[in-house]
Amino acid sequence: MAYLKERVAYLKGLAEGMQINDSTKEGKLLKAIIEVLDDMALAVDDVEEVQERLSEQIDNIDEDLAEIERLMFDEDDEGYVGEFECPYCNETFTVTEDMLEGKSDKVECPNCHKEIDVEWECDCDECTEQH
Repeated sequence: MAYLKERVAYLKGLAEGMQINDSTKEGKLLKAIIEVLDDMALAVDDVEEVQERLSEQIDNIDEDLAEIERLMFDEDDEGYVGEFECPYCNETFTVTEDMLEGKSDKVECPNCHKEIDVEWECDCDECTEQH
């Protein structure tokens, strides 16, 4: 909420322009109120930053949990090959055996429909024997 900090800065400038000084009770009160508003704006900014980081972490945890659920509870898991991120549209998608259609190193992105070179990083016995 950068606009809160901007508005507090405007109030500070307004008070200075009105030549409000600390010699009167009202002047002391107004300056103290503006300082409290400034502190609050900084605190809200800090809370927003933390909330944004937490939101990103929750999204990552949610994606990981969805993958675990899929692996644990999907009965039709035989065709699953892996998850890939398209370098063109940056969307992540699941690759299945039928998507490969005899091609072991290329797959079509279901989002942007561009052909992607797939790099395998599997250490299982079956893949080790084939390569």
